[in-house]
Amino acid sequence: MKLLTIVNGKGGVGKTTTAFSLAASFANRQQKVLLVDTDPQASASWWYERGENQPFELITESDPALLSRLRELGGYDLAIIDTQPALSSSALSAVVRLSDFALVPTPPSALDLNAVIETVRSVLVPTRVKYRVMLTRVDPRALNEALEALNTLTDVGIPSFHAFVRAYKAHERAALDGVPIHRYRGANAREGQRDYDRIAEEVSREW
Repeated sequence: MKLLTIVNGKGGVGKTTTAFSLAASFANRQQKVLLVDTDPQASASWWYERGENQPFELITESDPALLSRLRELGGYDLAIIDTQPALSSSALSAVVRLSDFALVPTPPSALDLNAVIETVRSVLVPTRVKYRVMLTRVDPRALNEALEALNTLTDVGIPSFHAFVRAYKAHERAALDGVPIHRYRGANAREGQRDYDRIAEEVSREW
């Protein structure tokens, strides 16, 4: 089983949306996926429980001792771990050290990028886990901002995905409906799905 951790020390950057949507993307690739909700706010669990017949399974766990035994679980190809925005969290430390790969979602603003740099330097670099930054909540009308953010990350030596996730109301509405973006049928759902599928494709090359 591969372990993919979604991490950022700043809240409100799209960690849960990313975890939930990527779980659906990989499930659509015929993989058996487990989403692990380690955030005390339990947003992923709330989303999951609103729907029926989800394409992946979910557990809620924040005990570092139990999280450190995730690899003992059988029957899954991939576990995606949604984490809380607390860099000093013992639960976060436990799962990052176990992970095959860490994904850092962030909007492209300067303030958000500063938080990403701190997350990378204080959490990811010491563990030597492979990681990439993923731009999210990108305004489809201002793609130059995303390109500037990618250039900034390159300049400071932080790897990033080529693909990024655009900001659509469809993501919020999918959560309210209790479905992944892949099963939402409203406006811009297909664009949102494709964004996350492109990220999943890039992640799959990192294993």
